[in-house]
Amino acid sequence: MNNIKTLGELKKSGYKPKSVKEEIRNNLIRKLQNGDPSFSGIIGYEETVIPDVERALLSRHNILFLGLRGQAKTRMARQMTELLDEYVPIVAGSEINDDPLHPISRFAKDIIAEKTDLTPVSWIHRSERYGEKLATPDVSVADLIGDIDPIKAANLRLSFADELVIHYGIIPRSNRGIFVINEIPDLQARIQVALFNILEEGDVQIRGFKLRMPLDILFVFTANPEDYTNRGSIVTPLKDRIQSQILTHYPKSIDTALSITEQEADVLDEQKAIVRISDLMKRLIEQISFEARASEFVDKKSGVSARLSISAFENAISAAERRAILNKEKETQVWVNDLVGIIPSITGKIELVYEGEQEGPFQVAMNLVEKAIRSQFINYFPNPEVLKKKRNQQPQDENPYRSVQAWFDKGNALNLFFNIKDQDKIQQLYKVDGLHALAKKFFKHANEKELALLMEFVLHGLSSFSMISKKIVDNKIEFKDLMGSMLNLGTSSYSDDENEGEDYT
Repeated sequence: MNNIKTLGELKKSGYKPKSVKEEIRNNLIRKLQNGDPSFSGIIGYEETVIPDVERALLSRHNILFLGLRGQAKTRMARQMTELLDEYVPIVAGSEINDDPLHPISRFAKDIIAEKTDLTPVSWIHRSERYGEKLATPDVSVADLIGDIDPIKAANLRLSFADELVIHYGIIPRSNRGIFVINEIPDLQARIQVALFNILEEGDVQIRGFKLRMPLDILFVFTANPEDYTNRGSIVTPLKDRIQSQILTHYPKSIDTALSITEQEADVLDEQKAIVRISDLMKRLIEQISFEARASEFVDKKSGVSARLSISAFENAISAAERRAILNKEKETQVWVNDLVGIIPSITGKIELVYEGEQEGPFQVAMNLVEKAIRSQFINYFPNPEVLKKKRNQQPQDENPYRSVQAWFDKGNALNLFFNIKDQDKIQQLYKVDGLHALAKKFFKHANEKELALLMEFVLHGLSSFSMISKKIVDNKIEFKDLMGSMLNLGTSSYSDDENEGEDYT
């Protein structure tokens, strides 16, 4: 079909034009009938958001995605181009993708009147039928809809009253396609008003020109509830013209979040060849995002996007890779200690409330890591809190952590340096009485590296439950008995550097 070059050939082919919304509706129906996914790579929305979007598109509605940052709103809008026909014909040279059989611009009408069936026709791919604009306070009506172009008027020697001197904005140029306005509440109210006629009647009005230009566009808007309530709002008449408002959300389970991170994380093949990351470490990283969304120190209105987990995952891999390079090791794994290296990925992705600002971003990030360890620990080992409550009702031998605690209670300490070689680290972990036996008891089939990671995890877990002390000092993490650490707290001198001397008991 796209070999057709003239209007006459197009008429003979039997081509029948469809509106954008009809195209999308027909192609969506075909996908649903064939059992094909309507939106690929969108994880976690299969039973919630995607069915709502499908219903809206079948109803030929304009759509408003309402949700916090990092909830794939724009990504879903961009994927809607896959529901368009692969190619559609336009009048060659038309700025607004005029349909050769139903032209709406002065340019297209004039050329068809002049050349009739010899009017040249070109074909545009669906990827070219998409327009997007981030709403900012400086966006003008001219940007979106258009304005008179004095340079064009001078070059063509036309008066400003001639339609041919109009310079079309991004919306008319998206005719016969999909147009997205991101963060619509940030658009000034008077600019939002300019969209009324386009949404309701499909018309544009430029500088008082008496022209009817019925644009054929699917509009998709996105908004963040924080913006919608605080920084701006969608004017009521405009909101009334957007037929479907769809609420997005963050992943509801760790497994869903894991799938998103694995899909989106940009890890090089050379990094994969050197660094192995266990399921345990992946879950710890995901848990940090869940803890942040529930934290009293983090602004819930702002949200915590999936980008936190993705960036943290990439940083954790790079932390292990850097250590392997420094130690000239051919392979390594991500250890729990490497979570210190993901702190920049956390602090840059969360907005703090006043109490969080008082704590400081580094301290809040470390607390989130500790909470993540605490939450995940009970999925792998017995809950220390339960054991504490039952200690008067059962023999001490039933406490699996007794030997490990006893070793620290004798005054022993364990220093795990951040850049230590893997084998040296494993030897250090074996020094703690009962630590290997504890990990082996609950994970009988784990290999040496896996057991070592679980041993390290036990130490971090016990410290998160205040059974032993953990302290970051210079370039290491120091584990000691809890009571001795508390007694020395008053006499120890700590550096003002927030990376030194932090006690997370």
